[in-house]
Amino acid sequence: MPLDQFRCTGLRNLASVDMTPSAHINLITGANGSGKTSLLEGIHILGLARSFRTHQLKQAIMHDEAALTVFGRLAGEVPVPLGVRRLRQGEGVELKMDRQRVDRVAVLAEKLPLQLINPDAFRLIDGAPAARREFLDWGVFHVKHEFFDLWRAARRALKHRNALLRHDRMDGQTLDAWNVELARYAEQLDVLRRDYIQSFLPVFEQLLSRLISLPDLQLRYYRGWDKARSLIEVLEQSATTDRQMGFTQQGPQRADLRLRVGTRPAAQVLSRGQQKLVVSAMKLAQGWWLEQATGRQCIYLIDDLAAELDEEHRQAFCGLLEHMKCQTFLTGIDRHLLDDVWSVPADVAHFHVSDGRLTAA
Repeated sequence: MPLDQFRCTGLRNLASVDMTPSAHINLITGANGSGKTSLLEGIHILGLARSFRTHQLKQAIMHDEAALTVFGRLAGEVPVPLGVRRLRQGEGVELKMDRQRVDRVAVLAEKLPLQLINPDAFRLIDGAPAARREFLDWGVFHVKHEFFDLWRAARRALKHRNALLRHDRMDGQTLDAWNVELARYAEQLDVLRRDYIQSFLPVFEQLLSRLISLPDLQLRYYRGWDKARSLIEVLEQSATTDRQMGFTQQGPQRADLRLRVGTRPAAQVLSRGQQKLVVSAMKLAQGWWLEQATGRQCIYLIDDLAAELDEEHRQAFCGLLEHMKCQTFLTGIDRHLLDDVWSVPADVAHFHVSDGRLTAA
């Protein structure tokens, strides 16, 4: 469901925002530093109770405000209000859905699926495995209901095993028990991740082909341990070296997605523009697959769309957004670069940010 209302107060340099967005394309323009990215950040906070610009949410609070509040309403026969509030003083974030407090961010994340395409998204290609693992698990979380509980159970088992290793408490029976626990949940996670990737890949390849021709690009799933052995076997055989290192070296926490062009890592071969198109295809494909699998639509936050893309590829990208008929919030400095890329201009709502103030353009 798209957002039909968005409000925020106390967010960085933005004045109080009260926005009625289009259910389709929302183009937000303005000069550097005007507040465009902060607006996307506010929607991101609404869905995930965290910022993509800082690890500590209170750092996103305007310097003279006591709190940051974001509110949104999901359209539908029965509209669903969502809210997130963070006080400058104190700890924790207050979450609300349908005017009731909720105690897990996962509840908001499930209700408001978001995909962010911004400069940090390049980490999917040239960054550490954690970014790609987060991308993978986003998809599994939204289509496999059992995933979140399994993920938490595996993380708990890993935490206990690492504590034993780190403090050199090599009690054989206790370590064996956590080996069994971690292996049990890890094997189930692997099945879910592998099944998801098998269904995701055709969608990704289809969308990528509409943006750019890269026939030698390969995306492969690595589960995090030797594919020829069970994890329980790996954990038992690596106990000594794990103790020396102080942590578990193999397991679901090492899962990764590997992108290669031919035999070389994609980051070494692709230009910056090509990388942006590959990352965009990955993100768009997740949302499209979510809708095909569950009927739920993803909302896209796209920061500085025109960067690294020439006119031809901007047109292809925006044509794909139109085809998908998803709600999109995208920013740009120069409106003229983004005005002529839509086949149906009337479907695009224009907003302008200047000195922290949002107006319909």
